[in-house]
Amino acid sequence: MMFDAFTAPGRFWKGNLHGHSDASDGRLPVAEVCAAYRGAGYDFIAVTDHFLPRYGFPVTDTAPFRAPGFTTLIGAEMHAPATEAGELWHILAVGLPAAFAHPAEDETGPALARRCAEAGAFVAIAHPQWYGLTQEDGLSIDAAHAVEVYNHTSAVHCDRGGGQIMLDALLTAGRRLGAIAVDDSHWHVEDGFGGWVMVKAPENTPGALLAALKAGQYYASEGPEISDIRREGDEIVVECSAVDRVILLGPASRATRVFGQGLTTARLNAAQVAAPWCRVVVVDSAGRRAWSNPLWLEG
Repeated sequence: MMFDAFTAPGRFWKGNLHGHSDASDGRLPVAEVCAAYRGAGYDFIAVTDHFLPRYGFPVTDTAPFRAPGFTTLIGAEMHAPATEAGELWHILAVGLPAAFAHPAEDETGPALARRCAEAGAFVAIAHPQWYGLTQEDGLSIDAAHAVEVYNHTSAVHCDRGGGQIMLDALLTAGRRLGAIAVDDSHWHVEDGFGGWVMVKAPENTPGALLAALKAGQYYASEGPEISDIRREGDEIVVECSAVDRVILLGPASRATRVFGQGLTTARLNAAQVAAPWCRVVVVDSAGRRAWSNPLWLEG
């Protein structure tokens, strides 16, 4: 999860990892969900319906809607009792087997996340700001691969779309996690096409994409593109589409940045964050962001 997204073989593929159909609480049938993303130019999606008894524990089969240039990953949004706030856990699992076993009544969120990972899934902590996850909640999920740093539906409905605070707290505690952006689309309002991942893989197939996700070979975006992040001595060099800010963040208040108009290259001094990890955020003139995975500078 260092600079792998930009050194790995292949090209970047655009995809949404979190969304719903009428198999749970979404408005559209799964065929229409897949058609909407394919029509919008996405390379892949995961339809992740709520794995709950009231919906019949769906692991929604999107394989019939794969086509040349467009593929799907099989997944679900998992739930178990209970967070520190007494809420059901929301755990994103992408790459599940169709016959994934239903949770037992006493299965905890951390245990369910672990079981998803053991079954081969890419596991993410979903929309932590939306439902008030604490740092202790986040630390209890020891099988996670990533945190949703942006959830478009949570932003649209509640202005609680962020996950950066959770991600940074877990990184500072020593967890090695990635950063994903997702739609969590339900289609009752316009909540699609707001956040996505760009995954570097040699081919647009479920196996290649899932392997790249687990390896951290991706970045997250709601608009800007990042074409390279590399280390040159003490500097982190960022190449991207035209943006107005390039920010290098470390723990707590540690950060450095470059401001300008139409920036496509920036050099940032990693020594100024003085940390074992840092991460890059770029912000364009419309305020849209892209987020790198954490870059581990030591170890």
